[in-house]
Amino acid sequence: MNAPNTPLLAVEEIGISFGGVKAVDHVSFTASPGEVFSIIGPNGAGKTTLFNLVSGVYQPKTGSVRLAGDTVTALGPNRLAARGLSRTFQNLQVFFRMSARENVMVGRHLKEKRGLLAHLLALPSTGRQNRESAEHADRLLARVGLSDYADTAASNMPYGALKRLEIARALAAEPKVLLLDEPAAGCNPVETEEIERLIRKIADEGVAVVLVEHDMKLVMRISDRILVLDQGRMLAEGGAAEIRSNPKVIEAYLGTHGTREANLALD
Repeated sequence: MNAPNTPLLAVEEIGISFGGVKAVDHVSFTASPGEVFSIIGPNGAGKTTLFNLVSGVYQPKTGSVRLAGDTVTALGPNRLAARGLSRTFQNLQVFFRMSARENVMVGRHLKEKRGLLAHLLALPSTGRQNRESAEHADRLLARVGLSDYADTAASNMPYGALKRLEIARALAAEPKVLLLDEPAAGCNPVETEEIERLIRKIADEGVAVVLVEHDMKLVMRISDRILVLDQGRMLAEGGAAEIRSNPKVIEAYLGTHGTREANLALD
């Protein structure tokens, strides 16, 4: 695993309430190039809400978000993506009638030099740009192990392949920071191993990966650091060995079964 460098993402004292209930309560963390930073906790702990705050889906009531040193707290998802922050979602968000290649090309739109007139007139530059986007999509499909599915409609792809397709589409925007919301959810052991290898590969290429995941074996094997949330608050932060032996974490989240799974991952 890689040692953290200067943080690409810095979240400071961020919080939001819904109907008087503090869903996320003054949470802070950083993520650096080449690092896998995981966020775990029981259902309802605020993990996805935290992702929504960081990625601009929600506007925080307190705190700030900095990306590559710039304050980006008030920016929406598109502007954050243009600055280098991409994410996937807990539930599949692919276009099922499109091919795998076309799905990835959709994620490339922020990097394209768009011009309404050029598209309306079908200028040569438009065709050239489409070819370049398709070639880039093919490279990304190869990167995530989906070259054989390039021309396949998403509706005909296995579930585990669709999870990797979502990651490929997020990578199309060339992010510095990648937020992955339960990328292994619903995957079988073989698919989970494929996801694990892919995440580690992405981090090794210098991307800061922030991961929300319930699979404790995956989390403990892959994480450089782990943040534990409980009822919207920070319960603990540290390395895998430290987290799996923390009495507060065991009581609030891991329990006997989770601790056993975590120990198996590290033994």
